[in-house]
Amino acid sequence: MTETALALVATYGAIIVALCAFFSCLLVPIPTSIVMLSAGAFVAAGDLEAAQLWLAAWTAAVLGDNTGYLLGRTSGAALLARWGRSPSRGKVIAKAQKTLRQKAGLGVFFSTWLFAPLGPYVNIVAGSVRMRWPRFLLWDAAGEAIWVSFYLGLGYLFGDRVQDLATLLGNTSGFLVAGLVTVGLGVALMRRVRATS
Repeated sequence: MTETALALVATYGAIIVALCAFFSCLLVPIPTSIVMLSAGAFVAAGDLEAAQLWLAAWTAAVLGDNTGYLLGRTSGAALLARWGRSPSRGKVIAKAQKTLRQKAGLGVFFSTWLFAPLGPYVNIVAGSVRMRWPRFLLWDAAGEAIWVSFYLGLGYLFGDRVQDLATLLGNTSGFLVAGLVTVGLGVALMRRVRATS
């Protein structure tokens, strides 16, 4: 997979990085982290221009997140109802809705980079709970700036170890998301136990 990502980035540069950043925000399973790391490695080698690449990735990620937000505004209820058929997913969605109502900006901000696998879901939930769009845009743009800088920067610094980095970051993100879901379900369970006591 790394070889394919390297070939695509080498051939199409900022265009492939932008397309991957956009579609990954809409739950399309694309190895965007490998693409971003590869792009950073090409910047280090002098084959791609850093500012152009950063701007393309950031703009595409923000547009992708905002497309998810608009999907949430227009058909979020139907999407969330479909996803909520699963009891465990339903609890996570309910928690996401409550969190976004109470701490909307920070929830969006951290979902773009620290808990990136949750980002597309948070975007749709933010739209469905009618979070104010300017607020969403501000927090989203700030978070995506960190995400793009982080991945391109790591690729720049450790370009010869792209595959190892992608594996490490994937495992770390998965661990963080699993931890977040576990804590959320634990808190919900404790509240339910207290309510029935």
